[in-house]
Amino acid sequence: MLLGGKMDVKAFINEQVEMIRRTVGEKGALSALSGGVDSSTCTVLAWKAIGPQLKVIFIDDGLMREGEPEQVKATFAEIGIPVQIVSAQEDFFTALKGQLDPEDKRRAFRQAFYTTLGKIIKTSGVRFLIQGTIAADIIETQGGVKTQHNILEQIGIDPETSFGFKVVEPLKTLFKPEVREVARSLGLPEAIFRRMPFPGPGLAARVLGEVTPERVAVVRRATRIVEEELGPLGPFQAFAVLMADKGTGIEAGQRKFGDIIIIRSVESQDAMTAQPSLPPWEVLQRITEKIIKEIPSVTRVAYELTPKPPATIEFI
Repeated sequence: MLLGGKMDVKAFINEQVEMIRRTVGEKGALSALSGGVDSSTCTVLAWKAIGPQLKVIFIDDGLMREGEPEQVKATFAEIGIPVQIVSAQEDFFTALKGQLDPEDKRRAFRQAFYTTLGKIIKTSGVRFLIQGTIAADIIETQGGVKTQHNILEQIGIDPETSFGFKVVEPLKTLFKPEVREVARSLGLPEAIFRRMPFPGPGLAARVLGEVTPERVAVVRRATRIVEEELGPLGPFQAFAVLMADKGTGIEAGQRKFGDIIIIRSVESQDAMTAQPSLPPWEVLQRITEKIIKEIPSVTRVAYELTPKPPATIEFI
């Protein structure tokens, strides 16, 4: 598939379509679409391979960006792939309740995610899950950097025994730039193949401290503002993080303890390393003003400058 260091995209697509068709056979498969480039690419590859034998769902876990379920469903309707939205917000917030440690949060999210998928697969009668695992997910999990929620067999969990399905991972040898090339070749909209990476655990990865619906709502609104302002500047990834501590502010002449939002924007090729990007000062000022105006609970906004390593791109 790699010819002299350059990827033969068409050959890769043909090989993976054939692999999916051969593996799934007549048994049917499920794709848990998130709207990101990895899961979107997997979904289109699988649809190309087995067509309506593929059941495509979007799990609304309450941890996505504003309007994401409806937006993803509409985008895929335009390319002829029906998507069913499955509401599971209560299950995910219950699983995350009281979790403070980053790895505990990731494990709790993973358990809720695959338990939800297992129930859907059991009722739908399919045997396979088409999953958008990429090389960076495997490397970071096996290297102990952080547990990616979509890694199972690589850490000793048998999905068939634990959840009742087998996993098919067409993209597991690729890094993000290669996935984008495959997505482009498959005809996915630019809004998808150029989309910023978004963590598997969603906004739970951007809430330090306990993850509650109220705290997720704060970081969701801040995320929208950051993406609207920094997205056109083209960083690899830009987002907002809600800190666990409070910061002192002033409201109506009185002291007020409010939320602290951290803005992070990085440049990267493959997400294995990253450098902080340096947006124009006036853009950062505008983001700060909008966040404080639109989110009354916020009293402080700061910008984060740590490269990867020593930091990870996400905060948990």
